[in-house]
Amino acid sequence: MVVIPLLVIALITLGDVVSPASIRLSPLLIAAPAMTASFAGPLLTASVGLLAVLAQIASNASEGLLGQPGRLTEVITLALVSALIVLFRAVLDRHMRELNRVRAVADVAQRVLLRPLPVRVGPLLIASVYLAAEPGAEIGGDLYAAARTSNATRLIIGDVRGSGLTAVADASLVLGAFRAMAHWPVPLTDLASYLDTALSAERSEPLDKAPGAGESFVTAAVLEIPDDLPVVRVVNCGHPPPIVLRDSGVKTLEGHAPALPLGLGHLAAGHYHTEDFAFGEGDQLLLYTDGVIEARDSEGTFFPLAERLPRWNGGGPQYLVDRLHRDLLRHTGGHPGDDAAMVVLERHHVER
Repeated sequence: MVVIPLLVIALITLGDVVSPASIRLSPLLIAAPAMTASFAGPLLTASVGLLAVLAQIASNASEGLLGQPGRLTEVITLALVSALIVLFRAVLDRHMRELNRVRAVADVAQRVLLRPLPVRVGPLLIASVYLAAEPGAEIGGDLYAAARTSNATRLIIGDVRGSGLTAVADASLVLGAFRAMAHWPVPLTDLASYLDTALSAERSEPLDKAPGAGESFVTAAVLEIPDDLPVVRVVNCGHPPPIVLRDSGVKTLEGHAPALPLGLGHLAAGHYHTEDFAFGEGDQLLLYTDGVIEARDSEGTFFPLAERLPRWNGGGPQYLVDRLHRDLLRHTGGHPGDDAAMVVLERHHVER
């Protein structure tokens, strides 16, 4: 890239020498430092600017006109404009360094909040993907996490109603409460009650003045998969039901008594129920948020998840996630209108 402004200086200087005196090309030398500033730092930009000034001085000196007021003004103008370009480039570099530091901190914070799921937990193989609707973000109002007990794996997938910082704060609260309690050998219904209590208690704090605070809730599915039983236990709190893929086909795990979403306090208290569904060796379990099934194309058509899944039945978890990811982006034109999360689990073997 540096060759381009140097070539510009050479061609302009040569053209100025061979062209008639009535044609002045040297004022165009300012293009060289301006061009350099688009891809290089202030030091290299200053070097090219100095070279452009020297080239203009040499061009005027070769004609014996350097002392003329008009020619001297051209040299001074080129020097001043080059200096301003260097200054602007230095300011831009400083802002870019600050932006990179902010991005690095944000990336760490996002990864701490929404930790990547392990590839394998107990007898389960896991793959996941998260699509944030906010450009440049890696997290939003959707959440997922996994935890081990002594003989089972517990998971949560959820979706915070709302968006912005309030949604991220609620997602952080639910994830923190899940990670604190999920390892303990408490019933799955008690875990769901704890999550609801933690979220409801935070909402009641009088110091919470954030826009939308206290008005949102969290749909969630809390699951437990025992190592030694071919079942998955689900407490569904108003969340889209999981889907099981097996050789015999695709089945949606519609519960008989789904509970209210988390964060509604006394409305949901005591109404959590566990339902067991078959989940044997080789089966795959798809967890997802409503950002998947409510994704629209340019004509307003929802993403047909149930129709697409049978096409990809038989691959591993990562294969299924990758195909869903690509198909969802293709359906939405690369711009999902809402956060979307997908987690695929496969029971690799059952420990006896």
